[in-house]
Amino acid sequence: MAAVKGRNTAPEMLVRRALHAAGLRFRLHRMDLPGRPDIVLPRYRTVVLVHGCFWHRHNCRFFVWPRTLAGFWRERILANVARDKRNRAALRTLGWKVETVWECTIHGTTLATLAGRIRDGN
Repeated sequence: MAAVKGRNTAPEMLVRRALHAAGLRFRLHRMDLPGRPDIVLPRYRTVVLVHGCFWHRHNCRFFVWPRTLAGFWRERILANVARDKRNRAALRTLGWKVETVWECTIHGTTLATLAGRIRDGN
């Protein structure tokens, strides 16, 4: 697990490139915000969380409960989900809009749609 990156992951880099290409400027991993969001767009008061389907328990074909050390992984993944929920609530309480981009939805027009949504304020 030491090789698992928490920052600058491939999905995160794809989202960052798409947002930058759309003319959106952002900050990365702001430590003064709950959960240190992956991408922060201060102008739009929006944060973008880029989640891996396995680590954050997305209901898609990429998430399967591990069979080995099942108890450990269940506890670990459910703790991640609970932490994500707390961080999203704290960010909303502070007045930030929260967008979540899942690893499985990154390819295709989803990123252009995301950039448009952020820019338009929806």
